[in-house]
Amino acid sequence: MSSRPNIVEASKLRKRYGKVEALAGLDLEAPAGAVTAILGPNGAGKTTFIKAVATLLNPDSGTLTVGGGDALAAPQLVRRMIGLAGQNAAVEPALTGRENLVMVARLFGHNRAAAKAAADIVLSDINLIDDADRPVKGYSGGMRRRLDLGASLVGAPQLLLLDEPTTGLDPRTRIELWHTIRALVARGTSVLLTTQYLEEADQLADHVVIIDHGRSIATGTPTELKARAGRAMIEVRVAHASELASVIQLLAPLGTETARVDEPARRIAIPVDDGAARLADAVRMLADSGIQLDDLGVRRPTLDEVFLALTGGPK
Repeated sequence: MSSRPNIVEASKLRKRYGKVEALAGLDLEAPAGAVTAILGPNGAGKTTFIKAVATLLNPDSGTLTVGGGDALAAPQLVRRMIGLAGQNAAVEPALTGRENLVMVARLFGHNRAAAKAAADIVLSDINLIDDADRPVKGYSGGMRRRLDLGASLVGAPQLLLLDEPTTGLDPRTRIELWHTIRALVARGTSVLLTTQYLEEADQLADHVVIIDHGRSIATGTPTELKARAGRAMIEVRVAHASELASVIQLLAPLGTETARVDEPARRIAIPVDDGAARLADAVRMLADSGIQLDDLGVRRPTLDEVFLALTGGPK
């Protein structure tokens, strides 16, 4: 666990919707000045928790503090500390990027001059200063998503809540948004992130919390969680898909679990103990078989594989 103070602390948080218990005694800490990624299967309680932190719903019981303030007893104080960006860009297409941010800044209570100054700072932070005076209706999807992120930042929040912010973006735009988020954190913004892309959590997160059925089941850095999975992975990519079954049968004695197969990629991943020794065995066995390979190596488990091992199912 990080030695940083916590920007968010939840203890025994519960929330029920009829017969469904969305939060079932959730304990969660998010360190300040860092990206905390919340992962879990669909229905695990991720969005319910984000809504509680954003003071959009009241938990049935438990305690929740944000920036040292009680989110349940004094939600109006917490709202001044946070910014929220969801899955869809909530910007006005008829206005320019600058006009959108000035409008939001005025809603935060800034006078006209302060609102314009705040908008200019944020436009620079999100790399939209050159497009600031273009109507948003002409922006690409990625530019709109960055502007939406900017709208959540124009009030200078201590904590930025990102609920699946890159859903639907192409890989290049997603990476651009990652750069923007990293830059914000480097300047002191704390981020609480939910995402369906485990690579995104691996790339961005300083701290990861995996929740399932409304409870925290694992916490740590991505590296710590991968180490907890314990086993290395021998990964083989065959030149011809017809050879997949032969490789699985050949290398099965090396594995501690059933091989994981990605047929479209012609790739097999086999969990093993003592990855270096088993890789040497695999090299020898495959060389003797005459099977043509495109790639062969050993690696740590991915965060996806840790997730599946801990939750027992797909995200």
